[in-house]
Amino acid sequence: MTEDDGQQFAAHNEYQENNPRKTYLIVDGENIDATLGMSVLNRRPSSEERPRWDRIRDFAQNIWGQEVKPLFFLNGTSGTMPMGFVQALLAMGYTPVPLAGSGAHDEKVVDLGIQRMLDALDGRQGDVLLASHDGDFIPQMQRLLDDENRRVGLLAFREFVNGQFQELLDRGMETFDLEADAKAFTSPLPRVRIIPLDEFDPTLFL
Repeated sequence: MTEDDGQQFAAHNEYQENNPRKTYLIVDGENIDATLGMSVLNRRPSSEERPRWDRIRDFAQNIWGQEVKPLFFLNGTSGTMPMGFVQALLAMGYTPVPLAGSGAHDEKVVDLGIQRMLDALDGRQGDVLLASHDGDFIPQMQRLLDDENRRVGLLAFREFVNGQFQELLDRGMETFDLEADAKAFTSPLPRVRIIPLDEFDPTLFL
């Protein structure tokens, strides 16, 4: 190795130390909660039945073995926030992103905010894990997948993911199940889903 090579190697290592690659965890809280309530439980979830967000944070860090930047999007159009929940998110290392819209009934405040965030990540180094079932993010996820050096994943209840995501799976997007992969729940959910044989635990049915 020449002296110039050694200097370049040292500079590269210094850059890597100062600019570690991150996983950006983007959480569509409204969508996850609504899908859990309306599609899985068929009722409003209790606090004990909701995801353990610390487990989801840890899962996002572990799947690609790097630092995670967790962003949790909230609808603050009413002018109030669930401060107890926000404080819990902060304690778990999340950055809450409470957004306020115009108040129009059909305005998808959280969706618009997440779309803008995904657009911003398109020009930034890092991997992206989106927690949502919503097809409104497909165009942004498609663009993120155009970067061959970027890992892109979807974290959701697999059976309720928008069917248009299938094209992205064919292009290399990874998919992870909130319950089976992230272990985000403290007790089994009443789901009827196709179970990969290597995930089948007979004791859950006894």
